[in-house]
Amino acid sequence: MKKVIAILFVFLILFGSVCVYAAATPQNTLTTNTATTNLVELKDKALKSLEDYQATYGNDTYGLAAYILNVIRIYSIPFGFVGIVIAAVYRYVIGIRKLDVQDKGFGVLVAIITVMVICQVLPLIFAIVVKGWRG
Repeated sequence: MKKVIAILFVFLILFGSVCVYAAATPQNTLTTNTATTNLVELKDKALKSLEDYQATYGNDTYGLAAYILNVIRIYSIPFGFVGIVIAAVYRYVIGIRKLDVQDKGFGVLVAIITVMVICQVLPLIFAIVVKGWRG
């Protein structure tokens, strides 16, 4: 049975592969100038956003903290979903046979959801405290 599966896998790879012939045309070439230009534009956009936060909060330190919290808020969503999927696999797939792994999956699931909620709410709390109570 293993030999049949291996042979089918080899045939699948051989017949499923496609040759791609690429030519250097002006439409699909990436030069160092365009890459450098894109990086400079990203850097300028990030610096402009940071300056906007500093102007909004009226202080360089508070603006930097708000900018960092916003970046954490944005990136916590995909990392949180990936962590939830991994924890769910531990809890519901691997944990069917091993109860200790099921408990580990549940603990990780609760921790990831807690951290994700904190990362989403912390910028709001920061804005309320700094803008509202600081004056």
